[in-house]
Amino acid sequence: MDEDFEMPPVGGMNGDDEMDFGDDASFLKVGEEKEIQQGLKKKLLKEGEGFETPENGDEVEVHYTGTLLDGTKFDSSRDRGTPFKFTLGQGQVIKGWDIGIKTMKKGENAVFTIPSELAYGESGSPPTIPANATLQFDVELLSWSSVKDICKDGGVFKKIVAAGEKWETPKDLDEVLVKYVAKLEDGTVVGKSDGVEFTVKDGYFCPALAKAVKTMKKAEKVLLTVKPQYGFGEKGKPASAGEAAVPPNATLEIELELVSWKTVSEVTDDNKVIKKILKEGEGYERPNEGAVVKVKLIGKLGDGTVFLKKGHGEGEEPFEFKTDEEQVIDGLDKALLKMKKGEVALVTIDPVYAFGSTESKQELAVVPPNSTVYYEVDLVSFDKERESWDMNTEEKIEAAGKKKEEGNAKFKAGKYALASKRYEKAVKYIEYDSSFSEDEKKQAKALKVACNLNDAACKLKLKEYRQAEKLCTKVLELESTNVKALYRRAQAYMELADLDLAEFDVKKALEVDPDNREVKVEQRRLKEKMKEFNKKEAKFYGNMFAKLSHIFVDFKRN
Repeated sequence: MDEDFEMPPVGGMNGDDEMDFGDDASFLKVGEEKEIQQGLKKKLLKEGEGFETPENGDEVEVHYTGTLLDGTKFDSSRDRGTPFKFTLGQGQVIKGWDIGIKTMKKGENAVFTIPSELAYGESGSPPTIPANATLQFDVELLSWSSVKDICKDGGVFKKIVAAGEKWETPKDLDEVLVKYVAKLEDGTVVGKSDGVEFTVKDGYFCPALAKAVKTMKKAEKVLLTVKPQYGFGEKGKPASAGEAAVPPNATLEIELELVSWKTVSEVTDDNKVIKKILKEGEGYERPNEGAVVKVKLIGKLGDGTVFLKKGHGEGEEPFEFKTDEEQVIDGLDKALLKMKKGEVALVTIDPVYAFGSTESKQELAVVPPNSTVYYEVDLVSFDKERESWDMNTEEKIEAAGKKKEEGNAKFKAGKYALASKRYEKAVKYIEYDSSFSEDEKKQAKALKVACNLNDAACKLKLKEYRQAEKLCTKVLELESTNVKALYRRAQAYMELADLDLAEFDVKKALEVDPDNREVKVEQRRLKEKMKEFNKKEAKFYGNMFAKLSHIFVDFKRN
């Protein structure tokens, strides 16, 4: 009686109106019976495997026996010896099945008692099923194939033929290697490749391939059903060598395998340093700022000219350096902080993070001005700089003091961004002082004050005025009459055009230290700025009132 199950459901809800009946029905004990919804009951006979259950759109395979409440059998796939297959949630079976089988796990056996409203209703299915009949089905879920509407608009359906590995899926920037065969519905081959590589965001063959690979795992094989909007649309595709033409508005069937991919990531937010993984690294650890790294390097220009080669010669040791110390170009430094031990990557670096607008003579060749450069980097090993959680209180204070001295040296050398990083790291070492002794708390406070003040000076040099203001405020929370903090915050306020706040800080600083020469100079500069501001304001309002008076005169004349 297979044809009965292929009839659309009678009455009730359609596939888009289904209620969320929760997970209770998926976690019954053997022998337990529960109502799922609208009088539909489920009794568990045998537990299934794992936790996953099928979803709407999945192709399920079941064995079943259907009976009336008096035990009369009206249909059985078991008697025929052939499992029954259908697509879940598409109205191919009675509504009670669409709802109930979504609660089952692979290998599970359950009895569903289905009221007539979710079965054949008032009409029944003569001659075997009377009108208004409640039915019972003993169902075993043998397996299912996941079929997903991956674009959520019915344009691309994906059926998994062979499951993939792990859990990762490619992203837009990644370079994927795929195999595919594309056919028309009549089986005519219109596209094929035994291995083609492309960047996901750029796509290949037709839009559906890029959409699909973003949902796939490594080694996964799928069958895609592709509607024209994700194929070749109204225009179709002309025939090419060994491949037939795609007619206008054609639906395609594509067998697709994601062989592998190379992960490509943006190292910097401005997309000017890009890292492509050629070989995966080990574990999860990555170098931190200040780590000592050992690498093998090959640096190339866009035309393939090698300008640098380290660690690749026979018997040559890997190149060793400390990160965040300007021992290599900035883009390479930043990329290494994103790598794992044993990882091999190709790093593409914009001139901004490389050698800039000047020519640079390197080991094997000259790098012309404004050159994008390419480094093949093999991170052989690294030793991370110790983090604060690995230190006792005495070591934290010692490390903070050392970072402060490093910051001072960078500041004197005019390397304000690097100096700022050192001061920030120093403060992080001693940020939480609840376990410090009283003497250590005093030392930590003095270091916090000094480092935040020096960092504020860096931010002023870097024109990061709002950050400078925040750092000075932190100091004033510890020492409310700190003249340097008031002076530097006033400088920040002046640059931010908060002249009233700047005046308040200058006055307070002079109350504490009336003879401070630097603050007096700042006071004179502030007065000039305020005078200039008042002139501009007077001119603005003068022009505004002049315009208003003209309008008023014209109004009176009329």
